[in-house]
Amino acid sequence: MDYNFLQPILIIFGVSGLIIYLLGKIKIPSVVGFLIAGAIIGPYGMAFIKEPQDVEVIAEIGVMLLMFTIGIEFSIPRLMSLKKEVFLFGSLQVITTIIVITLISLLAFNISLNISIFYGFIVALSSTAIVMKLLFDRGELNSPHGKVCLGILLFQDLCVVPLMLFTQMLSGQNGNYYNFFIVIFKALLILSVVFIFSRAAVPYILHEIVKTRSRELFIIIIIFICLGTAFFTYKLGLSLALGAFLAGIVISESEYSAQAVSDILPFKETFSGIFFISVGMLLNINYVKQHIVEETIIVGNIFILKSLIIVLIVYVFIHSIKLSLKSALALSQIGEFSFILAFTGKSIGLLDETAYQSFISASVVTMLVTPLIIRYSPYVIDYLMQKNFFKNLEKIKRIKKTDIIVKKSNHVIIIGFGLNGRNLARILKEINIPYVILELNPDTVRKMKKKGEPIYYGDGTSPEILHKLGIHRAKMLVIAISDPLATRKIVQIAKTENPKIHIIVRTRFVTEIDELRKLGANEVIPEEFETSLEIFSRVLHHFGIPRNKIVQMLEQIRVEGYEILRIPEIYETRTGLECVIFEGLEMDSFEIEKNSWLIGKSIKSIDIRSKAGVTVIAVQRGEKTFLNPPADFSLKEGDIIVYVGNKKQLINALNFFQGN
Repeated sequence: MDYNFLQPILIIFGVSGLIIYLLGKIKIPSVVGFLIAGAIIGPYGMAFIKEPQDVEVIAEIGVMLLMFTIGIEFSIPRLMSLKKEVFLFGSLQVITTIIVITLISLLAFNISLNISIFYGFIVALSSTAIVMKLLFDRGELNSPHGKVCLGILLFQDLCVVPLMLFTQMLSGQNGNYYNFFIVIFKALLILSVVFIFSRAAVPYILHEIVKTRSRELFIIIIIFICLGTAFFTYKLGLSLALGAFLAGIVISESEYSAQAVSDILPFKETFSGIFFISVGMLLNINYVKQHIVEETIIVGNIFILKSLIIVLIVYVFIHSIKLSLKSALALSQIGEFSFILAFTGKSIGLLDETAYQSFISASVVTMLVTPLIIRYSPYVIDYLMQKNFFKNLEKIKRIKKTDIIVKKSNHVIIIGFGLNGRNLARILKEINIPYVILELNPDTVRKMKKKGEPIYYGDGTSPEILHKLGIHRAKMLVIAISDPLATRKIVQIAKTENPKIHIIVRTRFVTEIDELRKLGANEVIPEEFETSLEIFSRVLHHFGIPRNKIVQMLEQIRVEGYEILRIPEIYETRTGLECVIFEGLEMDSFEIEKNSWLIGKSIKSIDIRSKAGVTVIAVQRGEKTFLNPPADFSLKEGDIIVYVGNKKQLINALNFFQGN
């Protein structure tokens, strides 16, 4: 048996692993490392791998698994909520880019109409794989600009097949309008089947598979659904990646989506890395050296033109110059599906060899620098926003769209109305604490305004907006947005304008906490840190540790590390103290500590039943347990009181025992 197919895989893993390790030392994103590794080991570099086709199949699997896991993160209702981003922004971006590139090619370079239109096709598409991965890794898929990028990228993917058909029409080969409409019909049919299948069949199938308790079978079925849906769409004339994305959405509709992500993640990271390496292999380093000036001009023009088009489209409808710039910079490269169009165009005579090499080289370069652009775009945008031109755009937008009049005092300002912002607003409303909300998504503002929420459209990094929200009179500022640079700037401005304001910030990682604290944030809540505390508290409670002791431990951790407000919810399921409790009745315990007011008191004298509504069923003293202690039972330091009641009564009892 011939095992030579292992050689390119060994080379890929060995070289890319070394390069990514070295680049990681200087904090260069792994995607850049994959692309550079591909350029080095490819046929135009050191030629360790002479035929990129050797890894094309693995690369295709990588794209499918990448799109599959991204699809799992979304639900069908959520995708339906992005119809404006998909169909309005996406269609305008593709059509406008094609028109602009066509006119430039015709008028400036005197290229024939058909070839000019084809240039528009290949420039219009952006890299779904790279942009989605980077936004996913940065936790920005749910941000306003993340939704815009997702919508435009999805529309571009839907356009791949129609553009392929139009490409054949432009060359006069094997294409007609009848075939075009047949493919459109197939696409609509596939979407209908996916919607029905996701609702009717998949939840039942997965439920039956899970009942077998076989992890191997579960993984096999998940991979089958992913590859099967991708192959089905491919056979009907659509792309593999689109099919895999749709398969992910199907899985997302079941309660087993988290387990599916966990099981598929190792495969996805491996195969998607090979995809990026295969893209890097297409870069002809010698060609770039020989045509460095031309390639620089082409790359620069691609970035500028695509960015300008997206900025104009998004700004017209959303009226946020920052959001427009973020979306534009993220989508300013040329995508992987453009390679398919370019190869097709070359094979049917729309591109000659020189034009093909020029396009491929420029495309790979745009993809190579995209991770760096996305990483440093907040700093670039922050710099641009200091310029008068962009300041004037912001002023125009505010005059037209922003009417903020806040006369409240001692109120809470909530910046960002995602899940955290919504939950906080709901609680503040219930306990009659005044608050105002600032949100950058105009659709969210419009919907919540109708529901009576005190929500306003605006950018929290603007001192003017913060003034209108009453930052000088506010008691607290809560920042819950997915933009680290904007978060830091808001903290800095708020603390400067009102040094007494209490600032709470939600952030993704513990590593961001120190800088936010230095800038003036009073409390920083890192998601990953809080998750670990949640697990910690629930494990202790499961082993019967008294609630007050758990709370003390958590508060001590926060004081020593990163103190925060929220006391994690603790599950009431207990195994340390076993008993049968009726539905709605729960059990908890409290340990009497030194200097507690309970020491020396009897069960009768503390009158716990009338004060908190709970019933004491036992007292644990060392190794001895006193069941149903009598009314004159005297409490001592170290005793653990075991009591039952409903959830509200347990909370009242905890406060009562603590003397609150």
